[in-house]
Amino acid sequence: MNLCRGLACALVASCALTALAQTSFSSKSSLIDSDSRSITGGAHVQFLFPEQVTLPAGKASAVSLHFKVAPNFHINSHTPHDQFLIPTELKIPASSGVRLEKASYPPGHAFSLPVDPTTKLSVYSGEFSIETHLVAERGNHLIQATLRYQACDNNACMPPKTINVPIDVIGK
Repeated sequence: MNLCRGLACALVASCALTALAQTSFSSKSSLIDSDSRSITGGAHVQFLFPEQVTLPAGKASAVSLHFKVAPNFHINSHTPHDQFLIPTELKIPASSGVRLEKASYPPGHAFSLPVDPTTKLSVYSGEFSIETHLVAERGNHLIQATLRYQACDNNACMPPKTINVPIDVIGK
């Protein structure tokens, strides 16, 4: 009987610790993902601007989207040198009322890791812009474009991440 109580107490204590750990993790996780536009919110890339653009409806119009990579990190360019590296890519949902006709990504700059200075990577760091040509239907469209990237520092690469790029597009 004492053994059962001992096991029951251990089980209850274990469940309580697990619940506490999950609560701590989920609250921390929700803090990280609460604002994917913020570098301090867990993303390694921040969408800077524009938040709103007015375009002539039905006509391809140039819109420059500005981003910032967190200090001490870099992300693979849109055209990494190795097929196994994840390229940076902007997408706009087909059902958004706005079509991405063309996206011009900046050239990456050459970067070498200290452990292998002979291998050159094509990366973005600091601030960069993606030049787009958008075609908007008439009306107001709050689009949730996305930017997929993989951030790395000098020691490791993080799992690929996709951030929201919210833009209010007004087609007139």
